[in-house]
Amino acid sequence: MSSGRLASARPRDPQASPHRRAPIRDYTVERPTVWLVGAGPGDPDLLTLRAARAIARADVVLCDDLVDRRVLELVRDGARVLHVGKRGGRASTDQAFIHRVMIREARRGQRVVRLKGGDPFVFGRGGEERDALQAAGIGVEIVPGLTAGIAAPAAIGISVTDRRHAAGVAFVTGHAREGGPGPDWQVLAKSGLTLVVYMGVARCAAIAAALMAGGLPPSTPAAAIGAAHTPRQRHVLGSLGNLAADVARAAIESPAILIVGEVVRGAAELATRDPNGPERGVVAGRSGAAHAANEQAAAA
Repeated sequence: MSSGRLASARPRDPQASPHRRAPIRDYTVERPTVWLVGAGPGDPDLLTLRAARAIARADVVLCDDLVDRRVLELVRDGARVLHVGKRGGRASTDQAFIHRVMIREARRGQRVVRLKGGDPFVFGRGGEERDALQAAGIGVEIVPGLTAGIAAPAAIGISVTDRRHAAGVAFVTGHAREGGPGPDWQVLAKSGLTLVVYMGVARCAAIAAALMAGGLPPSTPAAAIGAAHTPRQRHVLGSLGNLAADVARAAIESPAILIVGEVVRGAAELATRDPNGPERGVVAGRSGAAHAANEQAAAA
């Protein structure tokens, strides 16, 4: 090979390249600021680079219960970690108290990270915290995270928007705000959308009953995934009519995601081809695809 060829093969000056690497974000605090950071569904490998950098530079981290403890290993020595968990049915930190602590620490010049499982703006009260901070004159930086409603189904091979089975996906909560309206399950049952239910495992039986009352057949494919992307991950595959019994049998507890719709067949078929399942901690819900097929045959 000629020297001319060698010269032309050398990398170009990165300053002259239109595709050069973007500069690392500067996290220097110019005014009181809080970073609302999504920690993803569990595994630290699923953090965004921006989230990892924000955590590593923080002076104070206000951490939710759903944040995997391995993520906290990124917190630097000397930084403070304040556990301000909020879990349905358990003792929880008052939301107003969380607002006060964020505002106080930011005004002290601390680099404050509010660390939330999944994405801070998907059932994470991120909107409430943004509003409280802005009302107090505190800057807000949003660092999105991978939400469990996408990551948990993907962990067992479910594509929530598989166009062969659904025109879209609806993310809904199974735990409505106290005194507030809950989801309209009858409308959702008729929507033709994949239904992904957050915080619904404790009300699984009632949710399934409401969806069936709204017109979904008991044979509709359904799944539940607990502690996705952690060593404790477990899931069941089956049908809507048996989902609550399967969840109870497998002892799946919060945090968990429920998925209802034809897209679940993808995971059921994968489990049929691979008895070990697509991920660790697999629990087959009443033989998964075979059970749903039997129910369909019985209903015919």
